[in-house]
This record gives sequence, C-alpha cells and structure tokens, in this order.
Amino acid sequence: MDLMGKVALITGSTSGIGYGAAKALAAQGASIVLNGFADDDAIKAMRQEIGDMNGGNCIYVGADLSKAEEVKALVDDVVSQLGRIDILVNNAGIQHVANVEDFPDEKWEFMLSLMLSAPFYAIKAAVPHMRQNGWGRVINIASAHGRVASPQKAAYVACKHGLVGLNKVVALETAEDDITVNAICPGWVLTPLVAKQVDAIAENDGIPWDEAKMKLLSEKQPSKEFVTPEQIGAMVCYLCSDAAAQVTGTELSIDGGWVAR
Repeated sequence: MDLMGKVALITGSTSGIGYGAAKALAAQGASIVLNGFADDDAIKAMRQEIGDMNGGNCIYVGADLSKAEEVKALVDDVVSQLGRIDILVNNAGIQHVANVEDFPDEKWEFMLSLMLSAPFYAIKAAVPHMRQNGWGRVINIASAHGRVASPQKAAYVACKHGLVGLNKVVALETAEDDITVNAICPGWVLTPLVAKQVDAIAENDGIPWDEAKMKLLSEKQPSKEFVTPEQIGAMVCYLCSDAAAQVTGTELSIDGGWVAR
C-alpha cells in the first residue's frame, strides 16, 4: 500500500488508538495531522517519531472538539497548511460511568458534543474536499458499544450507536464518489481510558491490577486478551487500501468475540 501524497487527520491521536492509527498510516507514507491533548515535549516527541516513519510529514493542530466552530476550523487549518485532506479518522472520546438517573447532565452534553457532534462536523467539513480530490476515506472509531450495550454507560453507548448510524448515512451519500466511510468497533483496548476502568475495579474490589484486568476482560471479551492499537492501526490501513475500495457503510468488529455472544 502506498499512501504517499495523502493527508490524514486523526482526532484524539496523542495517545492510544489514535496514535496507533497515526503511526500505521505514517508507515504507509501518509502525511499525518495529530490532534489531542499532551504537553509540548510529548507532542514534539510524537512528531519526531512519526516523522522518522514518513519523511518528516507530521504536524499538530489543537482544537476543542466539543465546540463545533473549532472542529470546522481544524479541518480548514489542515487544508490550509497541507493543501488537502484525504483521510479522516474520528477517534477522540472519553468515558463516564453512572446509572442513568445519576448521570450528570453536563457529562451527557459534553460526551455527545465530543463523540457524536464532532465527527459530524468534521465529516461535513472534510467531505467536500474529498469529493474535489476524487478520493477519500472516513474511518469512525466506534466501539463494541456501537453494536451492543452495557449498563451505566448511557452517553457512551448512545454516542457510539449514533456514530454507527451516521457512518451508514454518509457512506450512502458518498458511494459514487470514491469515498468510503466505515466504522471500526473495538472491544477492550488497553488505552489510558480503559486503564482507568481497570484501576477503578482494582480499588473498588481491593484486588491486584492484573486480577482486575482479567475481571474486566472476562465479563465481555471471550479471548481474554486486549486488542492492541497496532491491530486497529492495521485495520485503518486496510480500509485506506485499494483492496477495501468497495468496503463502505460497514462496522468492522475487532473485539475478541465480544459481540458474537
């Protein structure tokens, strides 16, 4: 696969799944736009690592993705600096766990703005450029929770189900434009977000971290192994390849058997 000359924007790409996707795309030659939260030294180190992979073609553009105007400005900034946008990976996300009657209103609003509205605005801004270029790939990092539910995750599950629905609509609207739109639905991935959930189990149950990890995995993921960011990055690259030119409007599970139950 050769993605030389392609520009990829990955939201929430300063850690975890997003950074794994950025490195995988860089290894195929794509210019990378990082976005997310990290200190200046960390961002500099990430740009250096990715630059070593793709010949130095990596920039960082910050934005508050909970604000529509900043999402639109993010895409505009990418096109202004690099001349185009070919690949959009909507990845940024957070988690909050509470029963529905206790779920804070402000958390609900923030999570929907970050994980559903932001992908909508980013897609809306990017698709005209992809149509103009005659090629595009939109990859939405959904979740097993985009296909099934779990208790105490009202906002997260609602966002991910909504993202899968948005994914299908945009795929239909772009089907004749050499633009594909797909969702990747990971199970448990050992990201900072998931590590916090393991921490909470260990603290609440008074058990060692490794035991808490196995408890988390055993509840949902039959393989009892975490998915890795590298595996998801490889799937992102597949969806950008010629082999996947007719793959659009799908939800691809990478979850160790979670939704097969």
